[in-house]
Amino acid sequence: MTATARPATSPALQQLAINAVRTLSMDAVQKADSGHPGTAMALAPLAYVLWHRHLRYNPANPDWADRDRFVLSCGHACMLLYSVLYLTGYDLALEEIKQFRQWGSRTPGHPERGMTPGVEATTGPLGQGIGNAVGMAIAETKLAAAFNRPGHDVVNHYTYFLASDGDLMEGVSHEACSLAGHLKLGKLIGMYDDNRITIDGSTDLALSDDPTKRFEGYGWHVQRVADGNDLHALDAALAAAKRVTDRPSLIIVRTHIAWGSPHKQDTAEAHGAPLGVEEVRLTKENLGWPSLEPFEIPDDALAEWRRAGEEGEEREREWTRRWDAYRAAHPDLAAELERRLAGRLPEGWDSALPVFGPKDAQATRAASGKVLNAIAPKLPELIGGSADLTGSNNTEITGAPERNFHFGVREHAMGSVMNGIVYHGGFIPFGGTFLVFSDYMRPPIRLAALTHLRPIYVFTHDSIGLGEDGPTHQPVEHLAALRVMPNVTVIRPADPTEVAEAWRAAIRHERGPVALVLTRQKVAVIDRTKYGAAEGLHKGGYVLADSPRPEIVLLGSGSEVELVLSAYERLKADGRRPRAVSAPSLEYFAKQSKDYLDAVLPPGVPRIAVEAAVPDSWDRWVGTNGTVIGIEQFGASAPYQRIYQEFGLTVDHIVAEAKRLLGA
Repeated sequence: MTATARPATSPALQQLAINAVRTLSMDAVQKADSGHPGTAMALAPLAYVLWHRHLRYNPANPDWADRDRFVLSCGHACMLLYSVLYLTGYDLALEEIKQFRQWGSRTPGHPERGMTPGVEATTGPLGQGIGNAVGMAIAETKLAAAFNRPGHDVVNHYTYFLASDGDLMEGVSHEACSLAGHLKLGKLIGMYDDNRITIDGSTDLALSDDPTKRFEGYGWHVQRVADGNDLHALDAALAAAKRVTDRPSLIIVRTHIAWGSPHKQDTAEAHGAPLGVEEVRLTKENLGWPSLEPFEIPDDALAEWRRAGEEGEEREREWTRRWDAYRAAHPDLAAELERRLAGRLPEGWDSALPVFGPKDAQATRAASGKVLNAIAPKLPELIGGSADLTGSNNTEITGAPERNFHFGVREHAMGSVMNGIVYHGGFIPFGGTFLVFSDYMRPPIRLAALTHLRPIYVFTHDSIGLGEDGPTHQPVEHLAALRVMPNVTVIRPADPTEVAEAWRAAIRHERGPVALVLTRQKVAVIDRTKYGAAEGLHKGGYVLADSPRPEIVLLGSGSEVELVLSAYERLKADGRRPRAVSAPSLEYFAKQSKDYLDAVLPPGVPRIAVEAAVPDSWDRWVGTNGTVIGIEQFGASAPYQRIYQEFGLTVDHIVAEAKRLLGA
């Protein structure tokens, strides 16, 4: 639908519809006695133009495949989005607007994907939504390239984002927008709310960037709209942005926070607090609003918004006609696209998983690369890369350049872009870096966990085992930091065979991100004819080697399982009754039944956990009559064998601790 296709609406009715957004935003924040009214009030005209003249959406089916995506990166302005969703007819009742920020409502203090229909991404931490939008635009581009055929453009939509000065101040916006410019994402359109106010006061306090030069430097097409109330200028800028197909676009819109408020317009007071009952009344009078009662919307204003929403049904019907023609012309492609958008795995996707033999000792990162390339041919939705560490992370899909992604040295953007790809649908993204640099992408990891997204992180160089690079690159606290985050699943496989099962688990996993944590140094392939089967990985922890009526349990993850097995053999040779347990995923282990946990870790039997990391993760599993052999300091620069020795991560130490616990 073009910008001029819709019959003209009178200026008075347009203004009434715009002010409906302003008054709903004021009233909801005032009733909640918390929130951010000013930005929503300032951006109401932009929302009107976007939802009435440009955005392709259908409130009756919020998730139809070829809709345009809109991401409110400045999530504090969520009342703008909630107001528009209610007014256009999404399944969001006025009662939900009245319950803004309250327990059990569908209108939380920042937008959450899956809670509110029409919300495309969980935003709030500034800058993340920009990265999400870049990921969505990448997904659209790649799906279009894979599935569109001449005369059949079934994947053909735009991604829009709305950002504040805070979004652009956060470093992730630089990373993500630099990447978007490099990729020439012509169907990505950003809108920057230039209201020149932050929580602390004027943006002059901390910001003197020239956003035009900045984004032109990224390779973006940039326009300025001098007056955020100028509907014609906003319309023209959006139309021009859509005509630019060889690069992303940014529209810088000069607005006035809390527009219409007699005393709080253009002040920081309107940013993060209610206007106040009296100021709301004065503002409504100033806007010429016909009612001073909260949450009252004139019928003609509501009808104007609902007409825009109803037109979305025709947009989807038109796309459905194109889809039916595509399905008739290309049935196999259509079936494959449907499968991928539904998130269904293909039959036999894991049938070619490699088998590792006794002579295949290697780093688990190397084994991961082999597994990745074994499953990739049957999983075309699997795409990814690394933050400029492809060779180190072993994240290249060989022979498929269109599926490999170079994120550059942009870990933070990599995380937020991966989230956007998952939000869009049609792909399973993976991204690699060193485990120590998971710190640089912690915000998007947290949001993926909060929203139950399923990216896969390939974190290599997982411990002091990386050796000579020293403590700046040796993760110590990172395993515990990831494990403590709700909904994150950490898998640290002990050998190449467990790596294959780890990838199988990651692909099957449905709710929350999975972190594969892999070694730089070589590890032996465990003899599965002698020790437990690697399928036990899917339970998180399993018995590798046992004794009748075990008197002590040795647990470990990753490369330290090799030490645990050697200690097991030593103790057994000394006439002791040890048990060796591989615990690659404490999250999976915690989900098992009490009977299973007791079978693996018999109550009352002392335990020793061994891991080249801070010991905090293991307290629950060791209990009061056991111990953890770990690291409670930063690493050192030396060959890894020497570091393990100096820090007491040795077979001798494990055996000595076991004998101490056993009183011998």
